[in-house]
Amino acid sequence: MTLYVKNMVCDRCVMIVRQQLENLHFEVKDISLGKVEVSPEPDAHQLQDIASSFQILGFELIDKEKDQLVEQIKNKVIELVHYSDLNEIHQSLMQLIADRLDKDYAYLSRLFSDVEGITIEKFIIQQKIEKVKELLEYGELNLNEISYKMGYSSSAHLSAQFKSLTGLSPSKYKNAGPIHRKPLDKLK
Repeated sequence: MTLYVKNMVCDRCVMIVRQQLENLHFEVKDISLGKVEVSPEPDAHQLQDIASSFQILGFELIDKEKDQLVEQIKNKVIELVHYSDLNEIHQSLMQLIADRLDKDYAYLSRLFSDVEGITIEKFIIQQKIEKVKELLEYGELNLNEISYKMGYSSSAHLSAQFKSLTGLSPSKYKNAGPIHRKPLDKLK
């Protein structure tokens, strides 16, 4: 049986969800961001136990098909933005997500906007800016290298987008003191 899990946004989340399910005596056959295949198939009581144990850890079982699809979109965006070199992707992220989910982009876009209250494009931009904040914090790359890695056409384009979301230029943000990044599952 496949379970869909909200708020799985990183490898640690995958590890924690796997551990919880194994503690509840389920075999995890396959696991990825937002999705877990378990055996044996849990009954209604076991599903409630899983949901309760996940809720304590900040995760949530998703049972509605539309909510599952929105969560899959979010997980694909996070996977692409945070775990890929965007400069190597030679098509629009939105179309790539639609292709990977084997769904029509217009349908996904309407569904996402209806459920989340923002467009997929704005969600992608928010994720990219959070990744830029992380890269700025590490201090290993200069702004030109960051803009290239994140798939921006120029550092000026990145700076403009960064400033419109944070109110600061990347350099002012970096020099502003303690960096305030948002958890990936709280971006909306």
